[in-house]
Parts: sequence; C-alpha cells; structure tokens
Amino acid sequence: LRVRKSGILSRHRHPMLVVGYVIKGRWRYLEHDWVAETGSFVYEPPGEIHTLVVDEAAGGATEMITFFNIHGAMVYVDEAGQTTGYEDVFTKIAMCKAHYQAVGLGADYVDQFVR
Repeated sequence: LRVRKSGILSRHRHPMLVVGYVIKGRWRYLEHDWVAETGSFVYEPPGEIHTLVVDEAAGGATEMITFFNIHGAMVYVDEAGQTTGYEDVFTKIAMCKAHYQAVGLGADYVDQFVR
C-alpha cells in the first residue's frame, strides 16, 4: 500500500488478523499514539477499528509504502462502527479488471496474477 502526504485510508476493521512491514516512510492510526516507521512490524488484531493516516503528526513523512498481508475482508465503518462498505479479494479483482480495461490492457490481463 502506498499513501502520500495527508493521505487517509478510511476508517475500517478486518474480521481476521493483518500483519505488515513498513518499507518506507511513516504513518499512524488516528486511534493510537503509536507511529509506524521504516522497518516497523505492524499487527492489526481482528475486529479493531482504525484509520491509517500519513500526516504531520506521523513525523512529517510525505509518503509511506507498507506491505500488508490482509486475511479476509476490509470492512469500512462510520463513527458509530456501522458498516458502510467492504473490499475483499473478489472486489479487488473486479477493480483491477476495470482498471486494466480502462488503460487498454483488457480485463483479462489480471488473470495472469491469479492462480
């Protein structure tokens, strides 16, 4: 995942665990005081609601690149914790197909990345 300065990854939770490794930059969760920086290992417990941001409070980073291993879905929630949307492997593949179609590679281009 790559996020640029003042970037926000919408408030969400995962039904299963997520682990990550920060390759470049710094970022934080609005809900915690901890700041992830280059070389950090990240663990997101199942069910925790969090909002990932790259901002001045994250040490002035202008971008971050983090490898996340997400198990299951990403469930977007509002301030009350009510579901507003979700993404999973199937919606991600559909987004990739639409993107590859739009840039002229064809929707089937994504098939080479899926076993």
